[in-house]
Amino acid sequence: MAFPTATATAVPRHPPAGEVPATSEQMLRRRAALSCDDPDRTRLRTRIIEGNLPMASRLARRYAGRGEPYDDLAQVAALALVKAVDNFDVRRGVPFSCYAVPTILGALRRHFRDTTWAMRVPRRAQELNSMVRAATAELTQRQGHHPTNAELAGHLDVGVNDVLAALTTSQAYRLASLNAPHQDADDVETIELIGAVDPGYAAVDDHLTLLPLLADLAPRERRILTMWFYRSMTQARIATEVGISQMHVSRLLKRSVAQLRAGTPSSRADVPVTSDRPEESAKRPREDFDGSWSVRHD
Repeated sequence: MAFPTATATAVPRHPPAGEVPATSEQMLRRRAALSCDDPDRTRLRTRIIEGNLPMASRLARRYAGRGEPYDDLAQVAALALVKAVDNFDVRRGVPFSCYAVPTILGALRRHFRDTTWAMRVPRRAQELNSMVRAATAELTQRQGHHPTNAELAGHLDVGVNDVLAALTTSQAYRLASLNAPHQDADDVETIELIGAVDPGYAAVDDHLTLLPLLADLAPRERRILTMWFYRSMTQARIATEVGISQMHVSRLLKRSVAQLRAGTPSSRADVPVTSDRPEESAKRPREDFDGSWSVRHD
């Protein structure tokens, strides 16, 4: 964005010597009376904008010191002035400033509402946040102490949860940098103390790897693996359920687990498959696959 500046077709900001300065309303009426292709329309438009830029700058200066650079605010105000000149209706018979000032102030407020928040929050939450801040200052001065959430809610005629939401919303206006030094350790960045590699990612990889490997096993072996790992059944119970000896169950478990482990890139820690004591069976780690789909009966 840039301020409107004089161009080759622009007339001087100040009229020539001896000429009576025209007001914005007079130039706007003169411009409205011209045809759309008249070159004087552009010259008059430029002269009106340049003549009112100081007013736009003064309005922008009202909002200086609120976290936004003044140059950005001045550009917002200047663009709003251009829109005010283009949209002003001379037939209403009101001073140009009565239309231009609210237009510029509205643009500045929208700038703070829509572009200065680090996170996008609903407009109602932004407005309530401003109301809570104003009410806090008023009640603190009146009562001599910081108001409670209930007192703020009663003063604003809103719910306590609405006040809490507004207070939480204020945290989204300026977000702390993850690369800033941590408050408890100046030589450590905040990002180094939060977050970690989610172990669930490895579980997903193992799960997807096991799917085709389990499909290659015989139905009886898949059933035995399900009862051992998923249902936490002892080898004796599995042998009774399947109709084979416990020794045979132990051999099938060893062979099946070895086959699965051989086809898994990131093998897990050794899984005990020979213990048949209930107390050790209860401590046995369970794999992350769901045994429901692996139970197939011939």
